[in-house]
Amino acid sequence: MIKSCTAAVFVLALAASSLSAQIFTLTREQLIQYTSQNPYDRFPDGRPKVPEDVLEKVKGLSAEEVLPILQHGYRNQWEADWQILHPGKKLVGRAVTLQLMPLRPDISDVDQAARKAKNQIRLSHQTAIDLLQKGDVFVVDACGASFGGIIGDNLAYYIWKTTGAGFVIDGAIRDLEGISPLDLAGYYRQAVPPAIHDLMVTGINVPVRIGHTTVMPGDIVFGDREGVYFIPPALVQDVLDQADITHIHDDWTKLQFEQGKYVSTDIYSRPRDPALLKEYEDYLKEKLGAQKYAEYQKHIGQHP
Repeated sequence: MIKSCTAAVFVLALAASSLSAQIFTLTREQLIQYTSQNPYDRFPDGRPKVPEDVLEKVKGLSAEEVLPILQHGYRNQWEADWQILHPGKKLVGRAVTLQLMPLRPDISDVDQAARKAKNQIRLSHQTAIDLLQKGDVFVVDACGASFGGIIGDNLAYYIWKTTGAGFVIDGAIRDLEGISPLDLAGYYRQAVPPAIHDLMVTGINVPVRIGHTTVMPGDIVFGDREGVYFIPPALVQDVLDQADITHIHDDWTKLQFEQGKYVSTDIYSRPRDPALLKEYEDYLKEKLGAQKYAEYQKHIGQHP
């Protein structure tokens, strides 16, 4: 075990050194600084490592249930208007980010010359793909470019087998006929025949802009048929706790509607009758448990 962990650290250290020839970069210390609220472990490069069991719980959410992050001031973490590879398949994982910009030779040549001097292979989108691990999501800021696909069926297959998750590409993909049979989740703007061209790598595992959102390496990517959320790790437990309450609330509401005794405003969104309200609160307490119910009451400013 120690040997395998040491090997992993060595591989990531080599990968980190290979990223030096790019315009934008974050050192390990800077990445930790900008994600200082992360409550979980980290990868050797500093990227937040949200545990697998937490990711599994996130898979049970809907986009509506991620809304509590708005209460924390995160109003720009949702992006819609995607082409979705498999609309019924959710995408959940940790972001590995890639920033691409339209090719400008005087900038690109400097980076590639620096890599050549170090006997390193040419910097490309595959440099970021090679960093992917199980539970990662490939998140690409391709500036919405539609003239060439960032990945085709071969790289999509690699992403699927390596991560078990999928990709979010603010740009184009290609080989859609080859990608569609793969059981991975994917969000993209367009599908086009040509391969990636006239784009240069300007940053890997740096903050990127995806549509109207800002994404940090290690953010939890949550995608469903409505679009994609990028959740800061520090907020995910609050989201999950609030979702538990939402599930219970919705179950109780539908149970009341099934009886056919009430109009909608009697029950939803909150019972008006004191007796019904007490019935709901008793149901909530039973389902949550006494401790979590007390925490919930404290959260909303009430006493149990």
